[in-house]
Amino acid sequence: MFRFALILFCLVTFATSAQVIQPAKIIASLSKTDLKVGDEVDVVFRTTIDEGWYAYTVDFDTACGPMPIEIKLTKNPGFQLVGKLRAINDHKKYDEIFECDVRIFEKQGEFRQTIKILSPSVKIAGEYEGQVCSKGSCVGFDGDFSIKGIKVSGETIVVETPVQNDPESKRIDLPTSTHGPKLDPSILDGKPSIETESFTGFLILAFLLGFTALLTPCVFPMIPMTVTFFLRDNQSRREGVRKAIIFGVSIITIYTLVGTLVAFTLGGDFLNALSTHWAPNLFVFAIFIIFAMSFFGLFEINAPYQLVNKADQQAEKGGLTGIFFMAATLVLVSFSCTIPIVGNVLVLAANGQVMKPILAMLCYSLAFAIPFTLFAIFPELIKSLPKSGGWLNSVKVTLGFLELALCLKFFSIADQAYHWGLLDRDLNIALWIVIFSMLGIYFLGRLTLKGDNPVTIVTVPRLMLAIATFTFVAYLTPGLFGAPLRALAGYLPPMYTHDFNLAELKGDESPCGPAKYADFLHLPHGINGYFDYKQALACAREQHKPMFIDFTGHGCVNCREMEAVVWSDPQVLNRMKNDFIVVALYVDDKTELAESEWYTSKVDNKVKKTIGKQNADLQIGNLNNNAQPFYILLGEDERVLAWPKAYDKSIPAFVDFLESGKKKYKELFN
Repeated sequence: MFRFALILFCLVTFATSAQVIQPAKIIASLSKTDLKVGDEVDVVFRTTIDEGWYAYTVDFDTACGPMPIEIKLTKNPGFQLVGKLRAINDHKKYDEIFECDVRIFEKQGEFRQTIKILSPSVKIAGEYEGQVCSKGSCVGFDGDFSIKGIKVSGETIVVETPVQNDPESKRIDLPTSTHGPKLDPSILDGKPSIETESFTGFLILAFLLGFTALLTPCVFPMIPMTVTFFLRDNQSRREGVRKAIIFGVSIITIYTLVGTLVAFTLGGDFLNALSTHWAPNLFVFAIFIIFAMSFFGLFEINAPYQLVNKADQQAEKGGLTGIFFMAATLVLVSFSCTIPIVGNVLVLAANGQVMKPILAMLCYSLAFAIPFTLFAIFPELIKSLPKSGGWLNSVKVTLGFLELALCLKFFSIADQAYHWGLLDRDLNIALWIVIFSMLGIYFLGRLTLKGDNPVTIVTVPRLMLAIATFTFVAYLTPGLFGAPLRALAGYLPPMYTHDFNLAELKGDESPCGPAKYADFLHLPHGINGYFDYKQALACAREQHKPMFIDFTGHGCVNCREMEAVVWSDPQVLNRMKNDFIVVALYVDDKTELAESEWYTSKVDNKVKKTIGKQNADLQIGNLNNNAQPFYILLGEDERVLAWPKAYDKSIPAFVDFLESGKKKYKELFN
């Protein structure tokens, strides 16, 4: 009996030690079940791994020995692969067995393969194999899978197969999507978005950005205009403070109510289009000149107020109407620079959300209004200071010179959007040199205007102001000959409008042939690129390079700053010229296309007739964003390769953005 038990024990021990182990297995499913023909869906491969083991994924150099996971989908006419297999949230590890860096899953993991559904009779099946290791050993594992119960609606799509040895076949090895850029879920983990970040955090961000908007190039010109508007001798201090508070409340009201109302009724891109339309920009241009002439002493801006006050002096309608008009003007001209936050809020509103965009606009406009309310109160503080002769008039004249210089920005926005070619960069710089030279002469007392007292002695403050002004003139002068003047990039017309540029960079022809619209649209720093999304995508596929999309605008002052400060850096410029196919998509260009190119947007059901409208629709409809600048890195399958980049003048951060996109592209397409 004992002998039989011993034999039985040995047999069991041998069988146990000799059994085939399978430390990992994979179960396949679809990321969504309600499918239609033409949809893109992820096949999700959920991997479970035994304790103490780890499985190799797909994103590492396999030359050192480990076998990465390989998942093969059985070919079926009902679907088409889009991109390559992706490992979601794997991590890096130094493998002591193979003595190299690898990427692994432990305990559990997830792979995804995107496919496009082509037929209701689609069948999804296949097999997998890979390798798992523990501290002392490695084993292979394999298996097969089949997804049951797939229900698809719609009619079968016939996909053209590329012809072998056809020189054009490279352009159609992936189907050209009609949907445009798409976010790759594998890049979204841990990244913030308006939809996912905390509600409180979003409101705090909106409040902080309201303060920072004051420093942007299209908001700053409103500071002297605000001060001069409230700089009046014929009102009490109490009345001046009251009107300043009304001014601040008006800003908040217009931003909050009108902004969200326009988004609900006219779409997320309406205010951006309005801010670059010729009519409001030329109107503001004229208003700035009128104020400048008034404070030079040519006339007093009193008649409109007197006329309205005669109708109802008790209600002071004239004063309140003028204040509300100033607030509306401020809101209008600020949209070109404040659109990064305002635009996202308006897109939320256009997508049906109500309370979140309204509260965000309220927080943003509150912070935005506080500084301007203080600027409106500032004239009353000036008038309370000790005066010597024409001190108050000198302030008015100085602000008048500033308004005369800054009004050119608004004319330039319309000039660029409509391609008039009336205000080139060198002409703008020349006008500034003359204006600020005259301001310097004024500070030295060699130029006097109506209301000034003769300057017999130049005081120290006047002397310091004159030195600062002439220094600025000296800084401007090289700009006449092509110097970039980076500090003023947001205020001046772009470099390509410069008639006499000794440092001009001219690039060769674009890499895949002549670019559409290159006769009136331009890229800076000699970059050879495109201005049409489909043309750039075809070239990116032909050249096997990632695509750099620049959502920009003629009236986007932040775009010009990014180009002057960040793009011009050799680390950035070399990468953009050599490693990417660059396309600049102007969202505010007014050029009307041929009727055959018009289409009705799925976003707002409106016919898109111009280059700008179609580019804005592409951005809003596919990326749920209408801010500029907005930079996207795209792969051949039109999926976004890295988290999008907005206005950020950090050169290292921009280099990291480009490098992350290049790395992801190599993983997916090389």
